[in-house]
Amino acid sequence: MEAISEARRHIDNAKDFLSNNAKKQDGLYRDVKYVKIAGHTAYTGILLALNELLGEKKKKSRKSVEWYQKELSSMDKKVTSNFALAYEILHLAMGYDGAKSAELAEIGFDRAEQIIGWVEMRLQKPSSKY
Repeated sequence: MEAISEARRHIDNAKDFLSNNAKKQDGLYRDVKYVKIAGHTAYTGILLALNELLGEKKKKSRKSVEWYQKELSSMDKKVTSNFALAYEILHLAMGYDGAKSAELAEIGFDRAEQIIGWVEMRLQKPSSKY
């Protein structure tokens, strides 16, 4: 479960970047640099957890967001939806656009934690391959 611990550490680090460096005022972060760092860090945490669950599946290069969505859609529709939202918020809005909304960041972190928790539960289930 090292990947889950590492994924959670990424989420914690992302939250720390915002709380310690981004200078929140009136529900908005003032320093876009740290918003972007936090978004990318949190999204990477999600990918670490998902990669532990999904494995390589014969794909040696970087996986696309579509690949993750396809793999998740055959497992759990709610997690697929959470992943799509986390991707939009953490990776695109925060990571690239530097969206300053603290409320938006909180939603993204919440979805990330839900996904990581779901992965952890799936990894703890005994394999039914007998």
